[in-house]
Amino acid sequence: MLATTDMLSRLNDVRGRVATCRRAVDDDAGASVVTAAVVREFDTKTDKAMATADDARRDAIIELEQAADSARVAAKADPDLGRAALDAVEDAHLAICILKTEV
Repeated sequence: MLATTDMLSRLNDVRGRVATCRRAVDDDAGASVVTAAVVREFDTKTDKAMATADDARRDAIIELEQAADSARVAAKADPDLGRAALDAVEDAHLAICILKTEV
């Protein structure tokens, strides 16, 4: 299990990747409103996980991974989403999946 400072550092990295993901989807004219909404929820869950107390952070990370899974499914199902946005969603999804295995 990661120490609290390591977990926060890793979660901060995930937050950066999710922010990049959100910008990529927001900037993609082909992104559906569904994909954009699901990615916004992923971003919201990231902020929640960062603000959660240490003893509840593991549960928040699991919830964050579920939001990442939803974002990935939405992005992959979006026929007009551009490659850059899809890659950004995949990158953010992978980052939280890796972190979850470490907590």
